[in-house]
Amino acid sequence: MTSFEIRRYGFDRDELRTLHDIEAMRNWPVVYVLDRPAEQPARGSVYFGESVNFLKRMADHLASEEKRQLTTVRVVLDETFNKSACLDLESHLIRYAAGDGSLEVLNRVDGVVDANYFDRRRYREVFDEVFEELREEGLFQRTIPEIINSELFKLSPFKALNTDQAVAVDDIMEGLAADLGGDDDSTSVSFVQGAPGTGKTVIAIYLMKLIADIGQHRGGDGVDRDTLFSDFFVEGYRERFQGLKIGLVVPQQALRMSIRRVFDKTPGLSRSMVVTAFDVADSADQFDVLIVDEAHRLTQFAAQSHGSLTKRFRDVNSRLFAGLQPQASQLDWLRVKTKHLILMLDQDQSVRPADLSQEQIGVAFQEATRLGRSQYRLRTQMRSEAGEDYIDYVQAVLSRVPPAERLDFRPYEVGIVDSPADLVATIREKDSEHGLSRVVAGYAWQWVSAKDPTRYDIELGETKLRWNTRSVDLVNSPTALDESGSIHTVQGYDLNYAGVIIGPDLRYDLETEELFIDRRNYFDKAGKRNNTMAGQVTTDEMLFRYITNVYFVLMTRGIRGTFLHVVDPGLRKYLGRYFGVL
Repeated sequence: MTSFEIRRYGFDRDELRTLHDIEAMRNWPVVYVLDRPAEQPARGSVYFGESVNFLKRMADHLASEEKRQLTTVRVVLDETFNKSACLDLESHLIRYAAGDGSLEVLNRVDGVVDANYFDRRRYREVFDEVFEELREEGLFQRTIPEIINSELFKLSPFKALNTDQAVAVDDIMEGLAADLGGDDDSTSVSFVQGAPGTGKTVIAIYLMKLIADIGQHRGGDGVDRDTLFSDFFVEGYRERFQGLKIGLVVPQQALRMSIRRVFDKTPGLSRSMVVTAFDVADSADQFDVLIVDEAHRLTQFAAQSHGSLTKRFRDVNSRLFAGLQPQASQLDWLRVKTKHLILMLDQDQSVRPADLSQEQIGVAFQEATRLGRSQYRLRTQMRSEAGEDYIDYVQAVLSRVPPAERLDFRPYEVGIVDSPADLVATIREKDSEHGLSRVVAGYAWQWVSAKDPTRYDIELGETKLRWNTRSVDLVNSPTALDESGSIHTVQGYDLNYAGVIIGPDLRYDLETEELFIDRRNYFDKAGKRNNTMAGQVTTDEMLFRYITNVYFVLMTRGIRGTFLHVVDPGLRKYLGRYFGVL
C-alpha cells in the first residue's frame, strides 16, 4: 500500500505562508521538487531538495535569484521517511531528471554517497512509485528503463558516489584547494586507477561539474546540507575555484562526442570543455586544471591516423618544447599546458602501440609521488552485476596463467554460443527485453565495407555482419543491431548484454596448452604496426598484450551478461573450461 503523498503548491510566499500550521512542513524529513515549465524556445527548469524544515528551506530559496524563477513546488510526504531515505530519494530523482533531459537540472553536485541504511530495498520500491506519479504530472517524459539506458543518464555528473570514488574525489579536491590557495606556481599530477566498470569516467565528469559548481557559486540560498563536499562551497574556499580554466580531455572520438552532448544539457558545463590533446596543445591559454579520461589512450610520439595529424604532432612538439623534445608524448603536452593534471587510467586497456607506454606512465607516477600526490585505486565494480571477481577472472582467462577452476557468476549470464546466428539472435532478443544489447568483435576481419558498402566484413557461415557504419554513437545507432562494434566504438561504454565474437587473431594450442596470437588475422593496422618514428618494433609479445586487452575490454562491457562466439576450435575448447556452453 502506498505510504506517501505528493502535495503541490505555488512557489510564492503567500501560498507557502498558509502551511505554517502543518507540523510536517516545519519538523519532518521531506523531499521537494521546484520546477518551471518550458517556455519555447527555453527549456524548463527543475530543482530537487530534501529538508527536515521545509518552510525554512523555501524561505531560503525564495531569497535566491536563481530559484525565484521557479513557479511550482511539490512536497513528497511520508510518515516513514527518515533523513537517509530522503537523501536517497533526492539523489534518485536528480539522476533520473538528468537522464530524462526534458528539464534543466539546477542542482549542484556536492557529495551524495551511495550509503546503505535500514530497509533501503523497501524504500527504493517506493521511490519508483514516486517517480511514476511525478511522471504522470509531466516532470519526466521517459520511463525509468528508457532513462537508465540513455547516455544522458550513464554519463551524467549527477551520481551518488561509492566509497572508493568519494575518497578519491575528496582527496583530490582537498589537494586542489590547498594548491589554489597557496603558491601560484604550484603544480600537481594525480592518478585514479581502476579496472573496467569501477567508475573512472564517473569521477572525471563528476570532478568537472563539482569544480564548475564551486567556482560559479555566489552564496545565495546557501548549501543545502552537510554533504561530503559542502565545505568547498563556503566563503574562503569557493573563491579559490572561481575563474579557473578547466578541461576534460577524452582521447576516444566516440566517447568524446557522447560526453559533449551530455555537457550541452548540463548547467555550468559546456561542450567546449570536452577537448582533445591537440586542442589543449593549440590553445593560446594555459589551463588551471585538466582531467584526462582513458589516459592510457593518449598517444606517444608515433604516426597518427592521418598524415596531417602526424605533421601536426611534430609541429606541436616543436612549438611547445622549442625543438628540445622532438619525441614528446601527448602526456608531456598536457603537463606543460596545465598546472594541475588528473589522470584516469587502466594500463590493461591499452590496445595500440601508439598508446602511452608503461614506461612513460611510470615516469609520470614518479613525478606524482615527488609532488606529494596520492594514487587512487578504484576497486568496487559499478558496471557488471557479476562483480569485481568476474573482471579478475576474465583477465586471468586471457593470460598465460589461467584460473585453477571454473567460477559461477549467476545471476550474471555468461557463456559460449556455438552458432554465430544464435549469438546474433540472442542479442536481438535481449535488446528487445532490456535494450542496449550489441554484438561486438575483435579486429580480426578487414573493413571492406568502408569502400564497398554492399559487402560484408564479418562472414561466419550464413551469418554476415558489417562493421559499425557510425564511428561515433554506435550504441544508439538505428542500424546497430545489424552491425558489429569494435574496440574503438565501445571502449568506455556500458551495454546491458554484449555478444562478443572472438576472431582468429586469438588462438589456443591444445598440444602445448598455450594461448597465442595470429598476427596475420589481426587487421587493425594501427594496432600492430611498428612505431618507426620512435624506433620501436611491435613484437609478438606486445601484440599479445594488445589483442588480449581488446578482448578483455569487450568481455567486460556487459552489465547483465556476456555471450561469446569463438572462431578458433582450440580456443573454443580452452574457454569451455571456464565458461559453460549456452
